[in-house]
Amino acid sequence: MPRNRGAGVSERSPLLTYRLCSSISVEGEPPGPRPAARAARKLSTFLGVVVPTLLSMFSVVLFLRLGFVVGQAGLYQSLGMFLVAYFIIGMTVLSVCAISTNGALDAGGAYYMISRALGPEFGGSIGIMFFLANVCGSALYILGLVEAIVDDFGISAENSPGRALQVLPTGYWFDLLYGTVLLLICLFVCLVGASIYAKATFLIFLVVMVVLATVCISFFIVHPHAVLLPSSHSGNGTDFISANYTGFSLHTLRANLASGYSVDYTTGRLMSFSTVFAVMFNGCTGIMAGSNMSGDLKRPSYSIPRGTILAVIFTYVVYNILAVLLSCTCDRLLLQRDYGFLKDINVWSPLVTIGIYCSTLSASMSNLIGASRILYALAKDDLFGKALAPANRTSRGENPWVAVVFSWALVQLVLFSGKLNTIAAVVTIFFLLVYATVDLACLALEWASAPNFRPTFQYFTWHTCVLGIAGCSIMIFLISPIYASASVAFLVVLLVALHYLSPSSSWGDVSQALIFHQVRKYLLLLDIRKEHVKFWRPQVLLMVRNPRTSLQLIRFINDLKKSGLYVLGHVELDDLDSLPGDPLPAQSDSWLQLVDRLNVKAFVNLTLSDTVRHGTQQLLFISGLGGMRPNTIALGFYDDAASQDCLSQEPAFRSEDVAWLNFPSVLGSGSPKRLSPREYVGIIADAVKMLRNVLLARSFQELQLPQALGWRAQPLIDVWPINLLRPDSARYVDTSSLFLLQMACVLAMARTWRRARLRLFLCVERGTQPRGQEDKLRQLLKDLRIQADIHTVPWDNVVALHWHNHQEGRDGNAINFPGNVACVSDEYLSAVNELIQQQSTAPTVRFLYLPRPPADTSLYARYLDQLEVLTRGLGPTLLVHGVSAVTSTEL
Repeated sequence: MPRNRGAGVSERSPLLTYRLCSSISVEGEPPGPRPAARAARKLSTFLGVVVPTLLSMFSVVLFLRLGFVVGQAGLYQSLGMFLVAYFIIGMTVLSVCAISTNGALDAGGAYYMISRALGPEFGGSIGIMFFLANVCGSALYILGLVEAIVDDFGISAENSPGRALQVLPTGYWFDLLYGTVLLLICLFVCLVGASIYAKATFLIFLVVMVVLATVCISFFIVHPHAVLLPSSHSGNGTDFISANYTGFSLHTLRANLASGYSVDYTTGRLMSFSTVFAVMFNGCTGIMAGSNMSGDLKRPSYSIPRGTILAVIFTYVVYNILAVLLSCTCDRLLLQRDYGFLKDINVWSPLVTIGIYCSTLSASMSNLIGASRILYALAKDDLFGKALAPANRTSRGENPWVAVVFSWALVQLVLFSGKLNTIAAVVTIFFLLVYATVDLACLALEWASAPNFRPTFQYFTWHTCVLGIAGCSIMIFLISPIYASASVAFLVVLLVALHYLSPSSSWGDVSQALIFHQVRKYLLLLDIRKEHVKFWRPQVLLMVRNPRTSLQLIRFINDLKKSGLYVLGHVELDDLDSLPGDPLPAQSDSWLQLVDRLNVKAFVNLTLSDTVRHGTQQLLFISGLGGMRPNTIALGFYDDAASQDCLSQEPAFRSEDVAWLNFPSVLGSGSPKRLSPREYVGIIADAVKMLRNVLLARSFQELQLPQALGWRAQPLIDVWPINLLRPDSARYVDTSSLFLLQMACVLAMARTWRRARLRLFLCVERGTQPRGQEDKLRQLLKDLRIQADIHTVPWDNVVALHWHNHQEGRDGNAINFPGNVACVSDEYLSAVNELIQQQSTAPTVRFLYLPRPPADTSLYARYLDQLEVLTRGLGPTLLVHGVSAVTSTEL
């Protein structure tokens, strides 16, 4: 059996578990919440969401890239960039708020939201991408911090006049050493737990806020002066060596209003709107920092929406205010040519340096702990089996220390690359894909219109979700079309892999709700009054007594349905009044498992009744919905042949699966039957009265399906479209004959039967111009676009035998059909049976005409006996009776 992720109660009844968790004891534990769980969830909205989100969104952009954006794009375009960027992330924030307020959240943040909404495939693939994005993001910030430290304190070959203290040796291995030490600090904080992480980030937050306050104050109290510029990438001696801080100046503001894109002094590349926008947008990708802590928050559904919205609004206001202040006080050359100019215009320059170090270290720490929480959630859900099983371990305080160590190790590996300019774009694209998927999850939940999707946060619509998806999609290709395409391809590969390899889940993903919503809508549009014979297709109800003996027939009808409705019906004999509960749900899992393993596209419909006939009537009445209702019923043949248990020999089922399936054992040949011959024929008569076509399948346990015969073998389908029980009125163009031809043609059109050869047998007598009959039949086949070989079969001797017996009288060996007085004998039927076997020794399947049951119920047993004699020893044979027109010669 497939593994199930998570406990069944917590997944299927989250509200029940949530309400009763304080009073239910588990395995002898005392009632009440576990101490570890109480210790794990203790972060408030401010410490758990606002602070991490603020620091992640500020990171290094606030102190090192904001001036660059304003200098290149100008004030107007900068404000426009902020508006567009925050509009995009704002749509995603609305989706996050909606999903997070629709139920209890567990660890994993965005991964948990997406997986519970879109299923394990989307959740697992996005979870891996989000995990890798956090890992690489943590390494990026560490490397950025190392570069900042080395720039300030590193020993350089050239004595740069801007450096007051040069004590740190530089080089690749020294940079790696500094990065490792800083990463160990982050590891220590994250290993202690979320509580110490929150305290550390709060201290860093206070430092950053103090620095930010001094930056804003400095614009008003620092006097204008010249600022020494760093050397450019080109090394051209004619470059400017200084620029001006002018203080508040209308002339400076006017000069900075319009854009002025130039060559970046660090890379030598010409900047444009898209490149500057990508740099600026990198400072907006920290909105999930608070959501990543969902497993450590006291009230995640309360804290995530309020904390995230507050942090986003605050950063938007700060960015806009600083952009205006920079435009009014700083020369464009200063903004473009010096990333760290804020240190030179601050009241105390070391404060800005401290702010840069603290914000960068906090961002790295936030990404590291976020990556560990995502990895822990992935391991907890058992999406990747034993590969991530160790990451599920936690400390006494519910801190996933193994996931933290594993994430730290990956970040350490990334640090060996030294420079991550290329990966930085990929990290941003990964984050944007996560945001787009969160919007997609919210959109799917909204479109599904499920009654249980009623988030307490109401300020969103499907329009905001679509705008968020469109904005994120445009951004990833604006940043880098190549990396965006590669990331999407990676996402698709993960989706496909998880679809086929991940175990089944009981999360209740939104796909089923969406399918229900669409199916209901289109079923209402499927008007039965607009049906036309040109578009007729078989919709079959196959009555199955025991699947153990009917596997070949189930597969055969699956081929015969031609993309139509296929229902497996079963009648359980019992009386609901005498039972404590409904026994059918316990059996339905076995039937659905059977459908899955046999890979047949069928529904399962079980019913409880006092007799098989009454149960079949129920299924004929109620099976299907709207315009999708069975128009054909298929039954196994009523005979005394010994049944064989084919399930235990079926390759699709393992031995443990067969033992798990709740199907009865196969009865012996002498065991009593569940229904009498009269009841069996009564079912056929009921179906005809209900205007259902009838198929009777005999000896299908002997059927060799085309896939079992090999690709070189050519299956043979033999068709006898004449009522062999009525030789006195042999016609080929009545409703039942045409239905028989149609069903044989439909089978030959099935994918596995396309190599099959259709052979049609024309029974003729010498005095009836057989050539003319053959030409008429050939023309009929041409009009119906049916390709078949016509074989003429002289049957004068057989017909003569019938008339001879008819004239002599038969004394009870005959059967009267409705409106007719013709009768046949067993001797005649045996002759017909022999004639059929002579014409074709071993076809794959035979189609024979099934006459209508007699009106006199006392003749039901004789009717069944004649069918038995007619089909005895013919191998797989399908008796067909049609009641509706199913062929068309019109365009």
